[in-house]
Amino acid sequence: MLVICGRNVYVNHYLYAPTHHKHSKCTVRTNTRNQMEISGLDNTGRQFKNPDEMWKQEIGDSQKKVDWYRNGVGYWQGVEASMDGVLGGYGHVNEPDINSSEAFLSTLLNEFFPNAGRNQHLVALDCGSGIGRVTKNLLIRYFNEVDLLEPVSHFLEAARENLSPENLSVSEEHKAANFYCTPLQEFTPDAGRYDVIWVQWCIGHLADDDFVSFFKRAKAGLKPGGLFVLKENLARSGFVLDNDDKSITRSHVYFKELFSQCDLIIHNMKDQKGFPNELFPVRMYALTTETVKRVSSSRPKRHSNRPGIIK
Repeated sequence: MLVICGRNVYVNHYLYAPTHHKHSKCTVRTNTRNQMEISGLDNTGRQFKNPDEMWKQEIGDSQKKVDWYRNGVGYWQGVEASMDGVLGGYGHVNEPDINSSEAFLSTLLNEFFPNAGRNQHLVALDCGSGIGRVTKNLLIRYFNEVDLLEPVSHFLEAARENLSPENLSVSEEHKAANFYCTPLQEFTPDAGRYDVIWVQWCIGHLADDDFVSFFKRAKAGLKPGGLFVLKENLARSGFVLDNDDKSITRSHVYFKELFSQCDLIIHNMKDQKGFPNELFPVRMYALTTETVKRVSSSRPKRHSNRPGIIK
């Protein structure tokens, strides 16, 4: 039996062993732009020969699609607005998660911005922000403004409280600017506002067509030279559907096909380290709209004087 907890982070190791061997019922055959022949299964063991078959059953008409998204948000409306709540009782993964994300982000800032952006007014969007965990522990230390996007209202209210000036240890030049209680599939960003759009543990709630349309809309929200960071669980092959919170965990091959449909380029990627063996693998992708030339810094690389992680 598949066990999914928190933001679709965890999977029973009896089904997906920590040896990272592919599950025999979830193999990759071929991959085309029109139809991905990637088999998968759900958390009852039901099998699908490809994503089209699964999506037809799940969202085959307009009412089913409405229900898919309503049920997904409804699941999270029943979860407490706390670290353990949004991480499925595994709040202890917060620190290794933030540490790995920070190392990845620091590399990207050095590559994309002169002097790692220290002399610029940087703005980020935190998609699927939950209670503001990633913003508070990471993004607000590197960006002057962070907007939060979250469809679950009591999570967003907790984020507003967690990110109030009296609860932050950053300077007045760093703040949570806007709080949008809107689902990804309905959100359109202001044109040219963001240097980085951070999407973590939420894209699995989008059907493929809404995945593609979200990124196509969101590209207009990037500043010239801006980028996406997607951090998400990986199925070891194919895909895994969670019927409880209405989400899908995709494989790397599946992601690559959708990125291609979005006209996005994988600039860099890195696997999360330091999580328990029973978790899904987690990967970070840096995605750009065009091939990027690395910037050169006038200073040698060094650790910046950033406030520490808030535990």
